[in-house]
Amino acid sequence: MPDLSADVCARLRDAFRAARYDADGVVDLLGPHAHAALGRGEPEPASRATRDAGELGTLMRLFLLGDTEPEPAVRAALHPLGVEDAVRAGLLRRNGDGYLAALDVRPHGDEQGSWWVVSDLDPEPRRGRGELGEVPPDYVLGVGHASMSLIRATARRPVGTLLDLGTGCGVQALHASRHAARITATDVSERALTLAEATFRLNELDVETRRGEWFTPVAGRRFDQVVTNPPFVVGPPRVDYVYRDSGLAGDDASALVIRQLPAFLTDGGVGQLLASWLHVRGQDWADRVTRWLPPGGGVDAWFVQRDIADPAMYVGTWLRDAGVDPVSPEGRRKAAAWLDWFAEQKVDGIGFGFVTLRRTGATGGEVVCEDLRHAYDDPLGPETAGWLDRVAWLRDHGAPDELLATRFVVPPSVMLEEVSSAGDEGWRPVVRRLHRMDGPGWQHEVDDLVAALLAGCRGALPLTDLLALLAAGHDAPTEELARTAVPVIRELVRHGMLLPAPLAG
Repeated sequence: MPDLSADVCARLRDAFRAARYDADGVVDLLGPHAHAALGRGEPEPASRATRDAGELGTLMRLFLLGDTEPEPAVRAALHPLGVEDAVRAGLLRRNGDGYLAALDVRPHGDEQGSWWVVSDLDPEPRRGRGELGEVPPDYVLGVGHASMSLIRATARRPVGTLLDLGTGCGVQALHASRHAARITATDVSERALTLAEATFRLNELDVETRRGEWFTPVAGRRFDQVVTNPPFVVGPPRVDYVYRDSGLAGDDASALVIRQLPAFLTDGGVGQLLASWLHVRGQDWADRVTRWLPPGGGVDAWFVQRDIADPAMYVGTWLRDAGVDPVSPEGRRKAAAWLDWFAEQKVDGIGFGFVTLRRTGATGGEVVCEDLRHAYDDPLGPETAGWLDRVAWLRDHGAPDELLATRFVVPPSVMLEEVSSAGDEGWRPVVRRLHRMDGPGWQHEVDDLVAALLAGCRGALPLTDLLALLAAGHDAPTEELARTAVPVIRELVRHGMLLPAPLAG
C-alpha cells in the first residue's frame, strides 16, 4: 500500500511547481498535435516533444508516458523529494539503472487552475510493454471518460456540505472544492481512499474521508449536494474489479443509490450520479427507473439517457477495459457467461446516463425521463441547475391561472426553423421547429398559432393578453386557445425555450 505522507506530498508538490508540471505546463510543452496524440494513446509524439525539456520533460516521461528515466534525471526532477523516499512511499520503483513510476500522478485542470491526481498506473502503456495483463481487483482508476462526464454534468452552485460517494482517486472532490465549503469522501476500497487522501494532501485540500459500503459511513447525516460515480457496470452478481462492479445483480447498484440518496440530502439538496439501467424486452426503461425512486414523493428526478449499448458490444467493451482479450480462452469464457446472463434476463440493451435528484419536501415531485442520445457540446451542469430552477418555478406558479398571468420571454438562443414545400400556390409550410442553440439542443415542433404566440413573448404582456390578441386575429375562442396552450407552455418552460420574465432576467 502506498504511503504518501503529508511530508512526502509537500516535497513532491514543491518539485512539481518548480518544474511547472501542471495542466498548463504540460499542454504548452506538448503543443496541440502531440497533446492530441497522447490523448489517443500514441506516446511517441509526446516523447519527442519532451526532449531537452529538463525536469518537466523527465516528469512527463516518468508519469505520463511510463518510461524508465535515469537516476540523475529523476533525482533532479523530484528535488527536494529524494528518490529513496519516493521509492519507500510507493511512488517509484527501481528498474535497472533508472526508475519507473509506481503510481500515476498527473495534472488535471479546469478553467480556474490545476490539480494533481494520484491513481494506479494507466494499464495501456504497461500492456504495450508486456508488463501487465488484467488489472488487479483493487485497481484505482484515474480520470476516465465516465469521471469527466459526471464532472461536466454536475451543477456548481455554492453549497455548504457535499458528499463524494465512492470517491476513487478523488477527482470529483477536487472539482467540488470550487463550490463546496466542506467535503466528505467515502469509498469501500482501502486502496482508493489511500490514493484519494494522497490526492487531497498533494493539493492542500481538507477533505473528510470515511471507508465503508454505500451510505453506511455517513449514516444519519445529510448533505446539501451528493455526487457519485458508483460501480454501475451491469451483469451477473460478482465483483471482479472494485471500481466498476458492485456485487449486485443487473442494475441493482444504480437502483440502490437512487432509492437511498434522497434520505441523505438536506431540504432542497441535490444529488447527481452516473447510472446504468437494463432495457428488458417488453418493458419501458422509463417505467423501470422511476420505480427506483423512494415511495412517498418529495423528490424531483431527471433521468437523462445518453447511450444504449447492445449486450455484445457492452461485454466486449468492459472485457477490454480490464485487459481481457475477447478472443482468448479466458475472454471467451467470461463473455459467454455474461451474455448468457443477459439472455436469461431478456436484456436487449443497457442504457447509460445521468440522474439528478432534489429533495423537495413537497408531497409530489417532478419526475422526467428523457432520451438525449444526440450529440451536443455544452456541459450538462449549467443546464441541470437551470432545469431545477424551472421545475421549482413551475411547481410554485404552474397553475393555469398563474401561467396565463405571467409575462414570458423567448431567450435569444431559441430559433424558429421553417421547412416548406412547393405547391400550386407557392411555398407551403410543412414543419415549424423550435431549436435551442445552447445546452443539450432541445427541439420542439410547433404549429403556426404557437409560433405566433411565442413571437409576442417579449416580457411586455402577460400570456392571457397575448392569447386574446391571437384569438382575435385568428377568429378562435380565447378559452380554447388557453386550454391547449398551457401544457405546451409548461414543456417549453421546462426545456428553457420560454422563460418567465423573472428567470430570464
